[in-house]
Amino acid sequence: MICRPQPRRKPSNPSESVVSGKFRAGNPQPTATHPIEIRLSDAGYPHRIARQLENNAPKQISVLGNLDLLALPKTALFCSSRCPGKVILATYDQAAKWRDTGRCVISGFHSPVEKECLQILLRGTQPIIICPARSLPRRVPPEWQQPLAAGRLLVLSPFTARENRVTADLATRRNEFVAALANEVFIVHATAGGHLDSLSHRLRVWGIPLIKPSPFSHANASKHSN
Repeated sequence: MICRPQPRRKPSNPSESVVSGKFRAGNPQPTATHPIEIRLSDAGYPHRIARQLENNAPKQISVLGNLDLLALPKTALFCSSRCPGKVILATYDQAAKWRDTGRCVISGFHSPVEKECLQILLRGTQPIIICPARSLPRRVPPEWQQPLAAGRLLVLSPFTARENRVTADLATRRNEFVAALANEVFIVHATAGGHLDSLSHRLRVWGIPLIKPSPFSHANASKHSN
């Protein structure tokens, strides 16, 4: 069976929101695709996940948004919570370049630098894939609404509805999931001995290119706020 997003419909009540494939009353939400689940046995399951993670591949993936984005070349973005200031501006510069060149970026967008990069990317028109380290949110965040409606946002979660709180273990598994989906990986900063440090070694085994921040150009500084 091939899982595909269910057809969109305009809610009769402007306060409807998306929860587990159904609409329910709540705060004002726009029209959005229904969440669906893709099982490991389905033909639509991402082959990169099955190949890279092998026995650790999640049995099902929850999906919200445009599944067609999975077919695009993707750059994964990672940054430790603690990051040297000297690479932060260079990373924002790179996010602006991805935005302006239409590059699809995939990330958990959880650390402070990742969150700021997401804000830069949301100001563009390029595709974005968000992978939270928990189950799909019960309500669509306001900043996701327009990109979802435009078909340029995909939200993926390899976790069950019960795994609804971010933990270090879920973050580790999420990062492996994101890296397995990517065509290249951009690690802003990895704490020595931390998970991102070990993930970089796995990338070499998988044959996924690892790229690093280039020096920040002050000539491009204005792009961060545009």
